[in-house]
Amino acid sequence: MPTRTLRLVYPPALLRRPIINQVILDFEVSINILQAQVTLEEGWLEIQISGESREVARAMAWLEEIGIQVFEQSS
Repeated sequence: MPTRTLRLVYPPALLRRPIINQVILDFEVSINILQAQVTLEEGWLEIQISGESREVARAMAWLEEIGIQVFEQSS
């Protein structure tokens, strides 16, 4: 299974929602949190996501759809 490293930038309205948990439950992917910085006003996570390419793409599209910015990091 391919692994991709992503930076997820959260808007303030989503900071208290269990987004990573929802991704794991709704998509057939595994997530490893590498780094994170969260304040009351903003937050970002750097994650490794692995799974079938189609599932990873679906998860990334869903994250963007709900308002999270998704940036692929170079390895």
